[in-house]
Amino acid sequence: MRFLQVSVLLITIFTSIVACSSDNDTPQDEGDNFDRGTMLVNWADNIIIPAYTNFNLKATALEASTAQFTANPTAENLQLLRSAWKDSYVSFQNVSMFEIGKAEELRFRNRLNVYPANTDQIENFISSGDYDFALPSTIDKQGFPALDYMLNGLAENDTEIIQFYTTNANSEGYRNYLLALSESISSLSNAVLDSWINGYRDTFVANTSSSASGAVDKLTNDYIFYFEKSLRAGKVGIPAGVFSAETLPQNVEAYYKKDISKELLLEAIAASQNFFNGKSFDGNENGPGFNTYLNYLNTIKNGENLGDLINSQFAVAKTKANELNPNLAQQIETDNFKMLETYDELQRLVILMKVDMVQAFDVSIDYIDSDGD
Repeated sequence: MRFLQVSVLLITIFTSIVACSSDNDTPQDEGDNFDRGTMLVNWADNIIIPAYTNFNLKATALEASTAQFTANPTAENLQLLRSAWKDSYVSFQNVSMFEIGKAEELRFRNRLNVYPANTDQIENFISSGDYDFALPSTIDKQGFPALDYMLNGLAENDTEIIQFYTTNANSEGYRNYLLALSESISSLSNAVLDSWINGYRDTFVANTSSSASGAVDKLTNDYIFYFEKSLRAGKVGIPAGVFSAETLPQNVEAYYKKDISKELLLEAIAASQNFFNGKSFDGNENGPGFNTYLNYLNTIKNGENLGDLINSQFAVAKTKANELNPNLAQQIETDNFKMLETYDELQRLVILMKVDMVQAFDVSIDYIDSDGD
């Protein structure tokens, strides 16, 4: 009996030691010698900074077009502003996944793209002239969705929309709010890009630790969180009614513009696949990325290369998304089954990356699911 008690005690001590050694803040198994530093350099120099640079140019053009329209609210200037809004919104799909560093600090993605826009509160802000976009409570009253409402949703036709900025009793309030929205997007973009160029890039590429605080582990989590929650759920699952008792077509991205929600979805899927493959933002070459890392580890699932499986599933998901109506709200209302099919293919990608890929990398998921999937 005494021998049994001692044995149990030794097992307990050993288990405790093992448990402590697996804490997320301690280095993980350094068994593989994959060059994380080279991958981080490719991510920063060839993908992230060029993507933010492109977006910053679009955001600057958006601010200039807004200033032009508010100074002279004509039909021609409205069309020019809408074009600048769309260009910057499409470009945003290429940076939305990089919620790390200054972007995380500023809540960049939430401040630029929480939808649907809270139109009642937007109208209240316009009436009062009292708003602070830095407050977390204002995330659904700003960014691209708020601009969508201001440019496309105020009325049924352009003549009536322009009247809000010209002859409306509070036309100045509408002009001021519109300009504030664009200035906020441009300011946030400037802040994030400036951070990457002036210091954060070097910190990022130097953080090669194979641990929960390492740059690879953190960005892997950010990437998968974005794909699962913002892309799969936000763009498709939530409006298609996957997480609710009924469909929510009014919750699609760019609801008031009506004809670009599919384009935004496809751009986001393409950007996600490009990042998975380490493809440079200009599209000229592939550098080390997730796929390279999986190939280095010779990761096999059901007898097939995991990287190839993920790329094949990206192709299937894009095919399904391409079959959708350009207006996703209309797609939901006429044939929601196609939206659900697209969601299912995106979900298969989530499983391949969130389960199989992170296990291969020995990366722990640092966020908790709350949407019941």
